[in-house]
Amino acid sequence: MVAQAIDQLGVRTRTIGVCPVGCAVFAYEYFNCDMVQAAHGRAAAVATGVKRVHPDRVVFTYQGDGDLAAIGMAETIHAAARGEKFTTIFVNNAIYGMTGGQMAPTTLVGQKTTTTPFGRDVENTGMPIKVSELLSTIDRAVYIARVSVHNPRHVIQAGRAIRKAFEFQLRGLGFTMVEVLSTCPTNWGLSPLEALTWLEEHMLPVYPLGEFRKPAEEEAV
Repeated sequence: MVAQAIDQLGVRTRTIGVCPVGCAVFAYEYFNCDMVQAAHGRAAAVATGVKRVHPDRVVFTYQGDGDLAAIGMAETIHAAARGEKFTTIFVNNAIYGMTGGQMAPTTLVGQKTTTTPFGRDVENTGMPIKVSELLSTIDRAVYIARVSVHNPRHVIQAGRAIRKAFEFQLRGLGFTMVEVLSTCPTNWGLSPLEALTWLEEHMLPVYPLGEFRKPAEEEAV
């Protein structure tokens, strides 16, 4: 969907993607545009530098929930607060998918992981962090949306949101982010089909879908 939006907007030859460590680390193998690898959690900082040096380029980060919501939370919040003009694609599968299935900041209460074998306990590890709701309180974050890819209808809606995020970047409005609820069948211990159902039944009540922040002219439509 990211690649499709880039091609639809005709900006592939001037797009630069930033991939940090984690589930996103091999993304540079799958996009036919310039890519930069960042250290774990530092995608927003690297993207800030790239965009400021090349303000005419379309810049995006592609990050998992362990990367963005844990080690990279500060970089993301401050990039949004400064209104840095790049787009973040935030993939939330509620677990550290690449490094062994540990608990992530987005892991649900009671969800079993390799570091919470009896389920996430609020008293010990707190509540899941709702990144879209958090960033929507920041004035210079111009577009914050949460979408899902658990069925064809939601895939279509997700594609539209991702394209809108890039369009707002092209207009120079400020920081944009699309959070994408996704599955991790391997670390959830489910089949791919079961994982889609688990996402719908368990993640959607905790992470409701929608556009949490958008430009003022969009609000009037």
